[in-house]
Amino acid sequence: MSAVPAEAIDLQISDVLGAVRYPANKDRLVDAARDAGASNELLAILDGLPEQDYAGVDDVTRLIGSNYGPGLGL
Repeated sequence: MSAVPAEAIDLQISDVLGAVRYPANKDRLVDAARDAGASNELLAILDGLPEQDYAGVDDVTRLIGSNYGPGLGL
């Protein structure tokens, strides 16, 4: 894996979420990002997600995209 914190935020999201086993809850997503050395920005985005189980990457990116707008390029 590349150096996650040095990547653009949308690449960090892709790398971190792609490495998670699903279904996963918010805590697992945040832990995976922290373990990968993700930026504080990504940790804050994931920590802001609703407490629920996510069936896959698409569920998470859909919520992130709707909360943070098209600038993330998801």
